[in-house]
Amino acid sequence: MSENVYIIGAGIHPFGRTDARSGREQGVYAVREAMADAGLEWSDIECAYGGSAAAGNADIMVNELGLTSLPFTNVANGCATGGSALASAQMAIASGMYDLALATGFDKHPRGSFNASPADYGLPEWYGQTGMMLTTQFFALKIQRYMQLHGISRTTLGRVAEKAFRNGAKTPHAWRRSEIDLDTIMNAPMINDPLTKFMFCSPAEGGVALILASEKKMKELGAHGVKIAKIAVKTRPPDSFEVFQAGVSVKEGGKPTVLASQAAFEGAGIGPQDIDVAQLQDTESGAEIMHMAENGFCADGDQEKWLAEGVTEIDGKLPVNTDGGCLACGEPIGASGLRQVYENVEQLRGRAGERQVPNDPKTAYSHVYGAPGLSAVAILER
Repeated sequence: MSENVYIIGAGIHPFGRTDARSGREQGVYAVREAMADAGLEWSDIECAYGGSAAAGNADIMVNELGLTSLPFTNVANGCATGGSALASAQMAIASGMYDLALATGFDKHPRGSFNASPADYGLPEWYGQTGMMLTTQFFALKIQRYMQLHGISRTTLGRVAEKAFRNGAKTPHAWRRSEIDLDTIMNAPMINDPLTKFMFCSPAEGGVALILASEKKMKELGAHGVKIAKIAVKTRPPDSFEVFQAGVSVKEGGKPTVLASQAAFEGAGIGPQDIDVAQLQDTESGAEIMHMAENGFCADGDQEKWLAEGVTEIDGKLPVNTDGGCLACGEPIGASGLRQVYENVEQLRGRAGERQVPNDPKTAYSHVYGAPGLSAVAILER
């Protein structure tokens, strides 16, 4: 029987641009915030898992935090790095080997789009020469296909972005903290049809840290924790359609997000209808729309009505990306998946301020998707 695992401390360094602080220093800042939140010292932490795509190895944080000789494992899983770090920390405690663990992530990306190398993903150079390593191309093609199949309008894409910036304006850790009206979003420069510049997230900077504890340790400390009901991480199945994939199958295949979502719900013993607040990967507006269905919250095509009726607003039936998501916060790869979980912890603790979901939420869901077809889902309960 595995141990129950709780998040007892959460810390964040604001996302965006912080020229005076390296990515690792932003991670250290977040760790210290999480330790203060949990009432712990660095010497109390028994193991750590963390990742960064562009700002160095996470284990080097011990230079600033302290040389306590704890095992610190570097995690690298694309945009799902944070979700994978959390899964690793959760497993370390659930196994009974440790009672206190750290999951952390940070990054500091240069300006401009992500510049992935084909060789890193087992692809030939010609794939990059076609422009398909530029993720804006892939996501635009994927949402074009989805819109035609399921009757999604460009206006709905704009509504996702409008909501994101409205929520970001209420969020201290968000990068983009100004509302942007729908007309401005729709008429902004086109990046990749049908997505304008305000429908894409931007590479950014930031750091997040979560401290996990066994139930026994949490009670011993007298701490108040949020339970991790289930974490599931899945890679792509046959015939799926994923980023950094050199071909598309003519046969409809499975999706890693669907598999991770189903495994998480089954493990938690609840269904999509039981979730009070959700954070879904929104690399661009289309991703949030597709992921609403892939995570089981609605049928394909229902998003058109949901967005028009405000179902996913903070005061709606299923609030989605309450802190503005990647669109408002940016996407520092190492930190992004953990930011979602941080936001859910704040919501379940009732500490989210202006963006607090009403009616005392008790369940929260986070989903992150990374190249080349990897999804991580975490369900929290209070």
